[in-house]
Amino acid sequence: MKVPDYPENEEIRISALRSLNILDTQPEERFDRLTRLAKRLFGVSIAMVNMVDMNRLWCKSSQGIGVETSEYSRATSFCGHAILGDDIFVIPDALMDQRFLDNPFVLGDPKVRFYAGIPLVITNGCKVGTLCLVDRDPRTFSEEDQGLLRDLGQMAEQEMAAVRMATIDELTQISNRRGFIALSTHALNLCKRLEKPASLFFFDLDLFKEINDRYGHAEGDRALIGFSQILKEAFRESDVIGRLGGDEFVVLLTNADHQQSKLILSRLEQIRTDFNKTAARGYDILCSVGIVAFDPNRHQSIEDLLEDGDRLMYAQKQTKRPKSLQ
Repeated sequence: MKVPDYPENEEIRISALRSLNILDTQPEERFDRLTRLAKRLFGVSIAMVNMVDMNRLWCKSSQGIGVETSEYSRATSFCGHAILGDDIFVIPDALMDQRFLDNPFVLGDPKVRFYAGIPLVITNGCKVGTLCLVDRDPRTFSEEDQGLLRDLGQMAEQEMAAVRMATIDELTQISNRRGFIALSTHALNLCKRLEKPASLFFFDLDLFKEINDRYGHAEGDRALIGFSQILKEAFRESDVIGRLGGDEFVVLLTNADHQQSKLILSRLEQIRTDFNKTAARGYDILCSVGIVAFDPNRHQSIEDLLEDGDRLMYAQKQTKRPKSLQ
C-alpha cells in the first residue's frame, strides 16, 4: 500500500481548510443533496464529500456507508492521493493497482474496487478535499462521466464558498469574529497539547472616527483594508488574523516566544510607517495594541485572551495624548 504524499503547499492548504470552519460540524442538507445526487446519477455504492485534514480524512457528507464513524486515517485514504492532482483521480479496479491492492479499505469494508474523486479547490488554489464516488465492483469511467463529476465538484466548491463567506469579513477578506474564534480555538488547543507558546495582539485604530468625519466613510473603509494588508504582511501565514468589528483587529501568534513577538511588532511598525509614506492619503494609519501571552492556567478560552487584550489595548490608548489629523 502506498501512503499518499503531502502537497508542497500543505501548511497553507491546512490553514485554508481550517478557515472554512467546516471540520467536525453537523451534516448539512446542501452537501447531503450533492452526495445523494451523485450516488443516484452514477449508480455507485457510495458517494462522499471528504475533507483531507492533517492526519485524517473527515467526512462532511456520505451516502451508502452505513457506519457511524465520520473520520478515517489519511494514510489509508484514496482522497489523500486525489488532492495531489489537478483533475479527477480514477482507480478502475483497486485490486489491479499496486498502490491500493492491499489497502485495508480494499481488503475489508467497504471493499473498495472502484474510486473516482474530484479535488475541491478554494482560496489560492488550495485543494481541501474531494467529492468522490466509490463502488464495490470494478468499472470504467467515461469522458461523459468525468464531465458530470466535474460539474458536481463545482457545485460542491460553490457550497464551500458560501460556508467560507460566513467566516470571512466582507470588507477586508480576513477572518471575521466567528472565523477568528473558530481558528484560534483550534490553534490554542494545539498549543496546549504541544506545550507551545502563543500570544494575542489586540489592535484598535487611533483617530479612526476623525478619518471618517473628515474624509468620508469610503476612505475609512480604505483605511481598514490598508491596516488588514499591513497585518497580513507583518505576521506569518500560520498566524490567525481577524477583524472583530469596527476598527478592532486581532492576531493570534502561535509557537513564538516573547522575543519573537517583539521582533514581529517592530516589523509591523516599520511596515505601517512605510505604508503611510507610500499611501500619502493626508492622514496616517495609527493604532494602539494590547499584547497578552497565553497562560493555560489563566486563559481557559480565546475569549479570556480577548478580554485581557482589550483591556491592555485600552490602557495603552489612554496613555496617548490626543492627536489631530494633518
